[in-house]
Amino acid sequence: MPDAAPHGVHADGQTRAAVISLLVEDGPLTAGEIADRLGISAAGIRRHLDALTAAGDVEEASPAFGQRGGRGRPAKWFQLTAVGRGKLRHAYDDLAGAAMRKLRDLGGSDAVADFARERVERIVDGIDPVADPSTVAGTVTEIAEALTSAGYSANTRQVGAGMQICQHHCPVAHVATEFPELCEAETAVFTELLGTHVQRLATIANGDCACTTHVPLLHPDPPPNASEQPDSEERQHSTTPTSDAQPASARHPQSRKASR
Repeated sequence: MPDAAPHGVHADGQTRAAVISLLVEDGPLTAGEIADRLGISAAGIRRHLDALTAAGDVEEASPAFGQRGGRGRPAKWFQLTAVGRGKLRHAYDDLAGAAMRKLRDLGGSDAVADFARERVERIVDGIDPVADPSTVAGTVTEIAEALTSAGYSANTRQVGAGMQICQHHCPVAHVATEFPELCEAETAVFTELLGTHVQRLATIANGDCACTTHVPLLHPDPPPNASEQPDSEERQHSTTPTSDAQPASARHPQSRKASR
């Protein structure tokens, strides 16, 4: 009987470590999903999630994730916090940081930037640059899969007129805090592969819960005569709302003449 308490504490620790591992690899997840994967009751998983939340290691994900559920009240989705992610730090971070500092001492900032770029290029090696705007979404998925294979636990999601690449883990997060060139190289290489300007919205290195990169998918055609420079009066009208009740031809008589 005296051994029961220590054994229970040890078992709790193993279960919580397993929960954290799942959230790193495939978060955000619901309590039900975690329970199914670990073969534990949902009630038991909620107890562990409550403890991890109280410790600051886990938090509820944004409400948008609840929209993935079916009918009824949206489920709660859980993800690792920056604090919880920080506890995953490996000893090789110190070695990697020392190596990067030595590289900077020997070759300067350009050497660090070159190294960072080569590292990202190796991760996405084999992914062809986008040649047709209609294939951007497919290439975004390829990039996410390559990142996951490299240990970044990445997935994608549709957001409005674009997509987002969400990296739920970063193997070099602690080093990237000191060397932002690692994050900057990712953004630059993604931009070149996708042929469109991508925007980094958040990074784990800056304390966010995930690295999030937004990729626009729509490529609207330029308006007619876009190359012509409108005069100052036309520029003023173009920024002033017009009444929908008035036909376009009545608002712009010159365009009506041109159509004839």
